[in-house]
Amino acid sequence: MFNSSKIYTVESVTSGHPDKICDQISDAVLDACLRDDPKSRVAIESFGGHNLLIVGGEVTTMAKVDFKSVAGKVYRDIGYNDSVKFIANVVCQSPDIAMGVDTGGAGDQGIMYGYASDETPELLPFGVPLAHKLVKGLEHLRKSGEVSWLRPDGKSQITIENGRVKTILISCHHDENVSQEEIRQTLIEKLIRPLAGDINGIEILVNPTGKFCQGGFDADTGLTGRKIMVDTYCGLAPHGGGCFSGKDPTKVDRSAAYMARFAAKNIVANGLAKKCLVSVAYAIGRAEPLMVEAIDEKGESVAEVIKDKFDFRPRAIIERLNLQRPIYLQTAAYGHFGKDGLPWEEVIVI
Repeated sequence: MFNSSKIYTVESVTSGHPDKICDQISDAVLDACLRDDPKSRVAIESFGGHNLLIVGGEVTTMAKVDFKSVAGKVYRDIGYNDSVKFIANVVCQSPDIAMGVDTGGAGDQGIMYGYASDETPELLPFGVPLAHKLVKGLEHLRKSGEVSWLRPDGKSQITIENGRVKTILISCHHDENVSQEEIRQTLIEKLIRPLAGDINGIEILVNPTGKFCQGGFDADTGLTGRKIMVDTYCGLAPHGGGCFSGKDPTKVDRSAAYMARFAAKNIVANGLAKKCLVSVAYAIGRAEPLMVEAIDEKGESVAEVIKDKFDFRPRAIIERLNLQRPIYLQTAAYGHFGKDGLPWEEVIVI
């Protein structure tokens, strides 16, 4: 159940990556609904690419949301200034689904996972926080003006072998008028060395194709929910059937995954395991989970502790973590886990 390989690779992407643009737009729409109506039901998908941006899905809300304005603000805040054709196609949520959710049941069937490891202060596997910090560092260098030729798109990838960094790969969107040698040296000195420390023996790859001038929606299409491993544990622990962004907390794809992380993190934080994987399964319209399991690094079950301390019924999750708030845009880039201030990252005494 755990990745026990001596070598593994993880990745992350910047907020300006096409898929992440769409995740952020979907979560900004969710936040806009929850801000005015905390009981909003939201299932929003965004699709963008090549001068077109579409926001579609289902909502049930008292909030009045200007979808174009919300999407445009996100796009500009990320750092893109080009204009795109905008289409909104948002309808009311299915009453068939609402019947089960209104009584406190799960908004869909599914299996969700939460994971924690004592390898880092964030209680995540060693490579995961570093992958996020590298691309977030790219954004900081760009938005602060410290590196003027950086543009919003970008990726990181890190290979870890025997607990040490083996390879760091950075692909960064940039202006035409900068050489690849300048890009490499600048990123080594201003980004990689400050985060990775001693880089002797580490293979460093920067823009391996030799050029990355075309990025964002100009270069590629984006879609909500297409970076689920970046959002969670980078493939080092399982991921359930659904993505997170654009979904209100009645959707257990999101809220139960947060609760599973909350439970796993607190098992590790309280010294009850070095690693913990929590899994939970639901039937649509039913409140009680079909299954709650938790195993430690030895493969032994710690489910009884989980079941005693954490209530996985959808309504109980929403109340415990106070999820009917506009807190979701901040999760839509650089991972949903390991960030201070999010309710599922709180450490409690068990």
